[in-house]
Amino acid sequence: MKRREKLQARPPVDLVIERLSHEGRGIARLDGKLIFVQGALPGETVRATYTFTHKKYDEARTQEVLSASADRVEPPCAHFSICGGCSLQHLSRAAQIAFKQGVLEEQLRHFGGIEPEQWLPPLLDAELGYRRKARLGVKFVIKKDALLVGFREKQSNFLADIERCVVLDERIGNELMALRAVISGLETRASIPQIEVAAGDEEVALVFRHMEALPESDTAALIAFCAGRSWQLYLQPAGPDSVHRVWPPRNEEPRENRLHYALPDFGLELAFHPMDFTQVNAGINRRMLDLALELLDPQPEDRALDLFCGLGNFTLPLATRAKEVIGVEGVQAMADRGMENARRNKLTNVSFYAQDLTADFSQQPWARQGFDRILIDPPRSGAQEIVQYLPKFGAKRVVYVSCNPATLARDAGLMKAAGYRLTRAGVMDMFTHTTHVESIAVFEKN
Repeated sequence: MKRREKLQARPPVDLVIERLSHEGRGIARLDGKLIFVQGALPGETVRATYTFTHKKYDEARTQEVLSASADRVEPPCAHFSICGGCSLQHLSRAAQIAFKQGVLEEQLRHFGGIEPEQWLPPLLDAELGYRRKARLGVKFVIKKDALLVGFREKQSNFLADIERCVVLDERIGNELMALRAVISGLETRASIPQIEVAAGDEEVALVFRHMEALPESDTAALIAFCAGRSWQLYLQPAGPDSVHRVWPPRNEEPRENRLHYALPDFGLELAFHPMDFTQVNAGINRRMLDLALELLDPQPEDRALDLFCGLGNFTLPLATRAKEVIGVEGVQAMADRGMENARRNKLTNVSFYAQDLTADFSQQPWARQGFDRILIDPPRSGAQEIVQYLPKFGAKRVVYVSCNPATLARDAGLMKAAGYRLTRAGVMDMFTHTTHVESIAVFEKN
């Protein structure tokens, strides 16, 4: 009997859920074997059906909640049961934050053998309509003569059949059916695998990846769709370098050729290309910048260093407070964008450099200077190489913004060995309704 048939033949089981896994599934035990249960919460008793079996653990899906947790809520999205875009919509906001705080605490203890002297209050903003950056999958199902646009199903590579996304910025989340309709009418609908979505405060841009050349009629249909909504249209026929804008035509006024977001607390406006890395949650980003500068506390005579600086999201606010700021980024195009934004905002006390921060940078001129304050915002892999070099910079205070609590914890342990103590740390709810843990930590030189 095939594995799927064997699973279907197994009767449902009643399980008591002990805790949540890091990816948001309930964890139970049956006859000593771990079972990861989709859709179940700690403290609940659920009836579940098996979906996969392994030697050391099994996987299951909640069929019925027999005894519900007090933290269980009605998911705000009608597609929550199938769409894999979010995994915690059935858990109250307070319990989501407690879960994320618990993950950060556990990782700091486990990987770093450390805990902060003080926990910061969690940083919160809007629960819905917050996501300004996303990659939407596109699939034309020939057998059903139907086209899908959205995110993957839970624990699957199939696209979920969704009509609306309440987590995406409303300008985009409410237009999924219209997107499906316009792509369905294209001659080349089967050759479009994804759409990159990027939104600024006022503008929205769509980047269509297409695997074959679009006929003029298809391009005209996409232009009409975007023009009718005052959106920007980009096409990507090959790799990232092939991305180009087709609507509206490039303007002689440079401002019109970018997306933008404002940072009113600092009197700044930052411009970006739709393929640039930017924070997905504009509300949390503003609060995060306020908090980061409050914690870093740059003084008017200070020299500050921003590592993994991107297009200047932290660098430029720092430049409004400190005497001089250096931003270092691994991608030349992003360092160029940082300088573009510095000029746009008439900041003359900031410089940007392109440098692989995982390689030896000790001989670079900027690295041989001292700094009073340092901000680090690394990718998921963390900043191990940077942390080992930190004592040479001589900074008294370091603020570390992290998208991966495991690598933050590892680096915190290294910083402790280098003579820095972890004074404060906390979580920031950048990705509400998901298990993603964004955090911020402050280190002081002993």
